[in-house]
Amino acid sequence: MSRVKLHSPGKLETLSPAWDEYTLLDCGSGRKLERFGDITLVRPEPQATWEPSLPQERWNSAHGSFVQHHRSKRGEWKFSKPVPQRWEMRRKNLAFWVQPTPSGHLGVFPDQASHWDWLTSQIESAPAPPGILSLFGYTGLATLSAAAAGAFVTHVDASRQAIKWARENQSRSQLDGCPIRWIVDDAQAFVAREIRRGRTYDALILDPPRFGRGPKGQLWKVDESLPVLLGQCRKLLSPAAKFVLLNTYTTVLTRGQTQTEALQLESFLKEMLSDYPTSFTAGELVLVDSANRQISNSVFTRAVLTG
Repeated sequence: MSRVKLHSPGKLETLSPAWDEYTLLDCGSGRKLERFGDITLVRPEPQATWEPSLPQERWNSAHGSFVQHHRSKRGEWKFSKPVPQRWEMRRKNLAFWVQPTPSGHLGVFPDQASHWDWLTSQIESAPAPPGILSLFGYTGLATLSAAAAGAFVTHVDASRQAIKWARENQSRSQLDGCPIRWIVDDAQAFVAREIRRGRTYDALILDPPRFGRGPKGQLWKVDESLPVLLGQCRKLLSPAAKFVLLNTYTTVLTRGQTQTEALQLESFLKEMLSDYPTSFTAGELVLVDSANRQISNSVFTRAVLTG
């Protein structure tokens, strides 16, 4: 990963991933031009209010674009060149499927590669393989990074399709022998059951959406639901707990709001871990285009338990 700069020294760390197979080529006029392996795609990006830096011909040469419907969050892909239904991408020891979905996503959030590197370093430096609970695990790339580094991982996501995709990514990465439990469930319901079972974990990864529903229609609103979930997750931490990684995605936020949100996540974890000696890092994950302009993708807090 590369560190871009600090918005406020000692307060907010800004990270951008190092990754040959992904590039944010350009952004502007409410869009971004990205390369996923050999495929270039155009997607909406409301943060990019400036003018693009690359010539229009470069944008026109993209394989396809995701076009949002007017006054709607829904949209559709339009392709001008042949594109496989899905194709493989790689980063370090991971191999995984990328596929355009009806939501405009592709099964990977490239900025998250900064977290994969951090997870690897934390796990490889642990005195023993930790047991990790990964909530809102999506297509499993954080889970696979942790498992490849030696962790025992329980991966939970409410989407059966996401779990299927994650298991396919496990096979593509040749990690079928790694100890991973794949669970289709609502995160809050699963945590409540684990508490009743008396199970504990040495580390937690949480990557919640801003809004969502569980497989049985359970409502999730991050501002209301996250503090409650963290309070429950505290009961799952083992006496040998090592770390907690909490990440959530930004939308069209100003820099000031981004910093506020990152520090809010830090305050949530400080309350959760108040009885542990802990060091905290709050920050944001960004992508940087060829003209050195940043798109903010997520805010996060990492808590390392030092006791």
